[in-house]
Amino acid sequence: MKIYTKKGDLGETSLIGGRRVYKSHLRIECYGTVDELNSCLGLLLSLPVKDKKARNTLIHIQDRLFVIGSLLAADPKSSRMTLPELLEKDIVFLEKEIDRMTAGLLPLKSFILPGGDFSASWCHVARCVCRRVERLAVELSCKEKVENKIVPYLNRLSDYLFVLARKINADQKIADVLWRPKRTKCE
Repeated sequence: MKIYTKKGDLGETSLIGGRRVYKSHLRIECYGTVDELNSCLGLLLSLPVKDKKARNTLIHIQDRLFVIGSLLAADPKSSRMTLPELLEKDIVFLEKEIDRMTAGLLPLKSFILPGGDFSASWCHVARCVCRRVERLAVELSCKEKVENKIVPYLNRLSDYLFVLARKINADQKIADVLWRPKRTKCE
């Protein structure tokens, strides 16, 4: 089987179910951004992360992102294909992981600036991409049917990535940089 089909050369693609849409369609933008997020996590997995549980969790999350991508790629009006499901327990799993990591961190009393360790910085990039796909999924849900667990999962995932960034920094003994708004000009 060839990787190229030439069917998209005029700017259209097919959803699962057969309906052709422009590649600029919001549904395509949603699952394309899920793919971008998944690639960010792949890059993150190529970097050193001490917490082995977090590494396994990231691989699990990549699987769930493929599920989300397939659900977003399906035409809600005509797809009859049985697709994998996103479950409530997937959201609960993220919450438990957030709680596990938070238990070992200092409580936050202000916003923090993204950064620190290279791996933590990639967590912040992934978190931003996750927030973008969440916004796109919310927008899509105002226009078309979107599986109802996608937005909560993405919301929780962005929280997970934020806490993971803090945990990676803490494991490396890198303190969070607290945001302290400046009231004076730069000198």
